[in-house]
Amino acid sequence: MAKDPYANIEDKELLDKYYQDGNNQWLGILLQRYTLLLLGVCMKYLKNEEEAKDTVQQIFLKVISELQKYKVEYFKSWLYMITRNYCLMKIRDRHGKIPVELTENINAAEDEREQQTQLKEKEKTLTVIEESLHELSEEQKQCVTLFYLQKKSYQQIVDETGYSLLQVKSYIQNGKRNLKMIVERKMKQG
Repeated sequence: MAKDPYANIEDKELLDKYYQDGNNQWLGILLQRYTLLLLGVCMKYLKNEEEAKDTVQQIFLKVISELQKYKVEYFKSWLYMITRNYCLMKIRDRHGKIPVELTENINAAEDEREQQTQLKEKEKTLTVIEESLHELSEEQKQCVTLFYLQKKSYQQIVDETGYSLLQVKSYIQNGKRNLKMIVERKMKQG
């Protein structure tokens, strides 16, 4: 079996390439990666191999049209959601009712959006903290970095820096307070 030449390219990079040049080849590579996953999901819901195979093909077409409308960040989870929804709609059409799982899925999509928003906020805060760290005095920056980021003990910091134990505690305490004020100021500005 030939080795996949795109195996070392992550989903996000392939998706970005697709968005940049609109070449369906990138999308084809992504969909090929997850064909078995899609087939498994379709089999789980539809309980019929032929119908599952047909559904996978229909989902491929749906994915192509949806990706032209929306910018997707997490391809695998998005693809799974599209597949599951599609299968649930097929079941509903067959039985004339909406399965409970579909309403659960809507809530799951909202939860995922909220988690992505929270993650972006955390990333922003971490960036501001990193930038703000450089505004501390050299001693405070060094001690705060060693204590909080490198998880060193007071004694290890004393040994490494040559500061007294009292100085280390003072630099950490004052550095933490100053860092908090700087971060709060920047977050309000921005």
